Amino acid sequence: MRSYDPDLTPPWKKTAPVPEVPADRDLVVEEVTTGFCGAVIRCEAGTVTLEDRFGKHRVFPLDPRGFLLEGRVVTLVRPSAAPARPTRTASGSVAVPGARARVARAGRIYVEGRHDAELVERVWGDDLRIEGVVVEYLEGVDDLPAIVAEFAPAPDARLGVLVDHLVPGSKESKIAARVTSPDVLVVGHPYIDVWEAVKPSSVGIRAWPRVPRGQDWKTGVCEALGWPPNTGAAWQHILSKVTSYKDLEPELLGRVEELIDFVTAP
Repeated sequence: MRSYDPDLTPPWKKTAPVPEVPADRDLVVEEVTTGFCGAVIRCEAGTVTLEDRFGKHRVFPLDPRGFLLEGRVVTLVRPSAAPARPTRTASGSVAVPGARARVARAGRIYVEGRHDAELVERVWGDDLRIEGVVVEYLEGVDDLPAIVAEFAPAPDARLGVLVDHLVPGSKESKIAARVTSPDVLVVGHPYIDVWEAVKPSSVGIRAWPRVPRGQDWKTGVCEALGWPPNTGAAWQHILSKVTSYKDLEPELLGRVEELIDFVTAP
């Protein structure tokens, strides 16, 4: 008996098959209906999250023929296997799979602001949890002496402080000099803002622009680079480009490592 195809759709009306592509992290695609273009940062059951070059996130369903990859229509599918477990943390330390966070120490590390804290967490978060070190931010350094006095540092409760723009003659250096406790270590980097501690090459720029004195530095950076005047979105874009210590300048790396060693010393 002769077999037949029950699909009576004329050949010229049938939809040509398209390739299925695993939605691996950092794959850059364009969603066909909205034109939103971004890199995959997360793929869960039935959805994929994309991040554009400004740090904006959008969640889309994994619909058939729903994306363009290098101009070609594709169907994104969930990756079949989880990526291999890293052997190193983002800071370069040896990873300890399954390690549980240590109960928080009495000692602390203070940084100036939220962006500083997020960057430290991004690179040293695994190390800090294993060591039981909590990072808090000051919202500025003006009240540092009073904050240190209230903290009441001691040999078993040391305090490490990371300060922006800690250079000779700066306001920050004069404030830091007023902190004299042997159980407090104040260190800093030379940059006006912690944004500059991220290597320009990691962000995809040639150099951090020079902003005229008197102008808000972050706003000036966005303007000079042609970014939208949204410093919060700009920071999320910058932070998304930091995957390990290799994306940071040595002037910051050394200071953070120094603080961790100080507050965890026996």
